[in-house]
Amino acid sequence: MTATATRPGRSGDALPGGAALPVADPATTRRAALRLVRRDGRAVTLMLALNALAAGAGLAGPWLLGRIVDTVRSGGGVHTVDRLALVILACGLAQLLLARYARYVGHRFGERTVARVREQYVDRALALPAAVVERAGTGDLTARGTSDVTSVARALRDAVPEVCVAAAQALFLLGAVVVLDPLLGLCGLGVFSGVFAVRWYLRRAHGAYLAEGAATSALAELLAATAAGARTVEALGLQERRTAASEQAIEHCRRTRTRTLFLRSVLLPAVDVAYVVPVVGVLLVGGALHGHGGISLGVVITAALYLRQLSDPLATILFWAEQLQSSGAAFARVEGLGQAPRTRTAPAALLPHPSAEPSPDLPADDRIEVNAVHYAYGAGSGSPAADRDVLHGVDLTVRPGERLAVVGPSGAGKSTLGRLLAGIDAPRHGSVTVGGVPVAALDPAALRRQVVLVTQEHHVFLGTLRDNLQIAAPDAGDATLRAALAAVGADWAEELPAGLDTELGAGGHRPDGSQSQQLALARVVLADPHTVILDEATALLDPRTARHTERALAAVLSGRTVIAIAHRLHTAHDADRVAVMEEGRLTELGTHDDLVAANGAYAALWNSWHS
Repeated sequence: MTATATRPGRSGDALPGGAALPVADPATTRRAALRLVRRDGRAVTLMLALNALAAGAGLAGPWLLGRIVDTVRSGGGVHTVDRLALVILACGLAQLLLARYARYVGHRFGERTVARVREQYVDRALALPAAVVERAGTGDLTARGTSDVTSVARALRDAVPEVCVAAAQALFLLGAVVVLDPLLGLCGLGVFSGVFAVRWYLRRAHGAYLAEGAATSALAELLAATAAGARTVEALGLQERRTAASEQAIEHCRRTRTRTLFLRSVLLPAVDVAYVVPVVGVLLVGGALHGHGGISLGVVITAALYLRQLSDPLATILFWAEQLQSSGAAFARVEGLGQAPRTRTAPAALLPHPSAEPSPDLPADDRIEVNAVHYAYGAGSGSPAADRDVLHGVDLTVRPGERLAVVGPSGAGKSTLGRLLAGIDAPRHGSVTVGGVPVAALDPAALRRQVVLVTQEHHVFLGTLRDNLQIAAPDAGDATLRAALAAVGADWAEELPAGLDTELGAGGHRPDGSQSQQLALARVVLADPHTVILDEATALLDPRTARHTERALAAVLSGRTVIAIAHRLHTAHDADRVAVMEEGRLTELGTHDDLVAANGAYAALWNSWHS
């Protein structure tokens, strides 16, 4: 519907621990994983039961093979051997079918669960206040929503079923060796000699994978910013500087990935050795016992085959354990989004003005009051430059239905004031309220119903023209959509080949900057908020079109509060009142005629612009 302003700075800590989005701690991550499992508990139970049956069927082959060896040694007939071989075949087929169905159930569980993860992530991302997203950076948010969610999906879809199958097989195989002969079972426990390498790995892997994910996010943020500002980089000759910064980020990313690779290179060989130890032990001990008549040759062969088979499920568990460490770190980053502030609790500095009738829930009316507001980008970061106020004690009351123009030279604080009025940022001192309620403390959904900020930035979503418009009003009919387009002067929409069903973006109609801005303004008309803040919202339009669009918007938004931040002073001429900002202070406030007559800062701006 609207676009937010360009990030003014990254020096402040918008979130605990810095500007980056939070990462969930291990306990929170485990609770989140358990909640996902409980939501599909029947599928998990069925998957475990099928895996247990498949593992039980797999035990029959080595045991029956041992029986065949003993039968042949004792002079048994061919018919007995054939009968046992048919039983081995039947058990193998049963194991195949049970394991296949278990994986099918597991994969369905994984796809349903990852769908819930994706839906929850989107809901949480859309609920984030704009200031949180701006300070954290879109690169981090994008990396979590793409590569991290994909890693979680891979774990749920593939790792969970495979690990369940392998764990059941390993448990049954070890149990079978113990049942065959307790002494041989003790030899089989030699497989746990690799646990020391696993513990060494696990103590280091989680942090290493978190560092790798953070480095990937930082690289994505840097590349996205460089691509988005490519023209600025070229115009200012910053290619070498941006290239150096990119190379540094890539090198840091490479180092974090090399660290995780080193951990795997230590773990895997150590565990491979652990696979061989129990088999060698069983053959040596079993051979000695057989030589003294303690056990039959068939038992020794069966135990050795069981332990040899044990290497496959353990290798599977180990492989996915490494993947689960990566996915666990990714899930911690995805789940950490839930710990980011979805709404902002108003501190003492945001309390309503004493003359207002405060309401903890909804604004009492549409009156906007700015009382003794001070603001600094990055306040609290510890940097003297970041803590320097850009607004100084601003007082302003905007009456419901008023058209207010905010003017002043570049850097005067006009856009910053607009962000505070829109609830994107909160003042460090003073208050900004609507109907007695701090604007920055409103729930994002309630805030969008109250105040909409439109800047010269814009976004066109993939989909049809109708889809792009119905984002603001899902139930709007075609007539309403066309009226909104006409209200902002978007005559080009009538000339599209498929009308409202025309696809926008790649493969369809590509709106230019002015058309995209008109789409954003049409969304404002459809959203129908009581207050609209226009921050250079028509800057990309040519002067004649901009003038026509502003007049059309004024007619459509009649009766609503309109706050226009503009350099084109004809906007101020048409406004009910004009507020003049200079060096972060509100220096003049009044009608156009009164301010021109006062011969102050506004009169100087008007005379300079008009001439």
